[in-house]
Parts: sequence; C-alpha cells; structure tokens
Amino acid sequence: MHKKVILVILDGVGVGELPDANLYKDEGSNTLANLAANVASLKLPNLQKFGLGNIIPIKFVPPAEQPDASFGKMAAKSKGKDSTTGHWELLGVITEKEFPTYPNGFPDDLLERFLSATDTKGYLGDTAASGTVIINDLGEEHQRTGFPIIYTSADSVFQIAAHEQTIPLERLYEICEITRTKVCVGKHSVGRIIARPFAGHPGNYKRTANRRDFSLEPHGNTLLDILKKKNIPTVGIGKIDDLFAGRGLSEIIHTKSNAEGVRSIIEQSKKYKPGLIIANLVDFDQLYGHRNDAVGFAAALEEFDLALPKIAETLSDGDWLILTADHGNDPITPSTDHSREYVPILCYSPDNKVGNDLGTRSSFADLAKTIGEIFELDDSSSQISGTSFYHSLINK
Repeated sequence: MHKKVILVILDGVGVGELPDANLYKDEGSNTLANLAANVASLKLPNLQKFGLGNIIPIKFVPPAEQPDASFGKMAAKSKGKDSTTGHWELLGVITEKEFPTYPNGFPDDLLERFLSATDTKGYLGDTAASGTVIINDLGEEHQRTGFPIIYTSADSVFQIAAHEQTIPLERLYEICEITRTKVCVGKHSVGRIIARPFAGHPGNYKRTANRRDFSLEPHGNTLLDILKKKNIPTVGIGKIDDLFAGRGLSEIIHTKSNAEGVRSIIEQSKKYKPGLIIANLVDFDQLYGHRNDAVGFAAALEEFDLALPKIAETLSDGDWLILTADHGNDPITPSTDHSREYVPILCYSPDNKVGNDLGTRSSFADLAKTIGEIFELDDSSSQISGTSFYHSLINK
C-alpha cells in the first residue's frame, strides 16, 4: 500500500447555512456564495474545473460540465461551529455536547483561578470582543501595567493577548499552557486557549503571526490516531497540531500564512509517498472572515486557486487531494464570528479523470471513514464515526 492523501482544510470556507443555523443566529450565511455576490469578480478557474461551482451556485464560478474532482457538501453533526469540533469531526470524532461559551465574560471563580495558577498580578478585558479592536482599546494600558488582555468570542475560547515586548512569547505560551491544564478544566473546559501576541505602538497595534492554539484532547480515537498506530505517516501542517493537542501526528509543521502552508504541502507531498498530509489554511478565517473583509477573502481564494495545480502535480496514480472546510465564516453577514454552514468536499485523483456527484453528506465524519477506506484500514476504521463514500469516488 503506497497511497498518499493530501487533505487541505480551507478554514472558514462554508457553502450555505445548515438547517439548524437559526439556533446559532446564522440565518442567511453562505460564505462562498455571499462573498462572490459582493465582490467585483472572483477568478477561480482551477477550483471551477474541480467542480466547486457544481456544489452550489457561485457567481463567477459556473458548474463544470465534466469536473475533474468528485464534489459535494457535508453537514456538521457535532454541536457548535468551532474549529476544534469541526476538525475533530472531519477526522471521525463527533462532539455531542457544545463546549462552554461566555458571551458576558468569564465568571469570577475562573478568573481568580487564572491569576493564582499563572502567577499573574492582574488582567484586562474579560469580555467578548473583536481581537483587533480590543488590543487597540487596551494595548496601551496593557503595556503600562504588564497585565495580559483576556477576551472571548461567540466560540468556546479563552484568548490571551499580549504585546511581544511586554510579555515575551515564551511566557505567553506558558500562561496559555497553564490555563489549558489547570484553569479551564471541568465545566470550564473550553475548546481552545489561544495565545494572541501583537506588536506595534498605541494607535497602531497589529497581531503577529505567532498565534498558538491550545486545544482539548479529542475525546475519542481520530483517524490520525489510527493511522499512526498502523505506522502510516501523518503530517500536520498549520494549526493541526494545536487542534488535536499533538495527538496522532508523526511530523508537525507550524506555518504562519496560507502561502507558507501551500509551500509546506508541496514540499511534504514530494517527500512522502504513502501517508496522510493534513493542512489547515487559516488566512481565510483569521484574516478575512473574522474581519468581514470580502475583498481580502476573495484575493486569498484566488491565490490558493493559482497554487492548486502545483499541489496536484505532486500526486501519483492512486493518490488523492481532498479539499474541504471546518465551518463557515461569512464576511458579508453582520457577524464577525464563525457561521454554522455546510462545508464543500472536492476529491481529486490523477487516475480518476471525471468526478462524481457525492451529494449532501450527513456528517463531516464521512470524510474520515472514506480516507480510512482509501488506506484499507478495514476493522480499525470502525473506531471512528461516519459513512464512507469511497465507492462513489471510484465508480463511473
């Protein structure tokens, strides 16, 4: 068995509201369609050839008559719309209970525990806020006092922002690690503790690329765990290591941008013959979706589209390139948070010349089950959720 699978997660690139979107106040969300309808143009010729426009109607991206990739969309079965639950479900673990959220700020007992455990003298913030806004509002006071800025969002996160010259990165990461293991535990087990370093000066603070996510460990075996036990190489690129708490990965590569992520995907694909290479391209979500920057989002998609053939060129017959997402992040709706959406699925292999319609899958976990079948895991894949669509990929 010498198969290789490259799984690229286009962070935040959703394709339409889920039936329960109203429970999350996400009615009307459709990241790709709304984005395309609100920019001057959207040039995605390679994704169009793959069949992106066959999934849903997207302005400027017409359906392909004979798409190169099999195409469809997947619904989230897990509760919530967080990156952690989305990634876990893509790899076969469904989250039945939502992680805690704090729309009105964190409770006093949690903050007292934070101060004691991290040996921190004080904090600023303690609110649900935009990260770019809160550092500009509180950055100067933070630098004067040395107190970290604490905030959350609509997602299950405990975010800690600090100027890199006020609280060095090593110390910020240490605070986050302690918060993960000793503070946000039990009923306060949030999905992620996020280090949010920034730089600059009053009136011109900017977040740096040194973000780190400290996730919960998955509550069950993921496809990564199973592949690693089978001695099949597993390479995590971007924030994959953070989202899976380092589990199930034989090689870890942290990247700071989509461009760096794409370069790593190509390098690792040339390096590995068999194995799973899984990459998260975070710019769509972090830089553009959360800031409602439709123009920037569109430009990032076009940049990825240009790189797509270079990634595909690294594949041999029997290998697969799979594109999907973990949730939506519609830059057109008023919200700056993740949106509860279907995610696209595009599956390409050099020896499958024409793609099939995969329809609407009932769970992201169907992807994990399918990749398990590609790697011929047999009974081992029974440890993960989902229903394989492998035969829909190969049957003509």
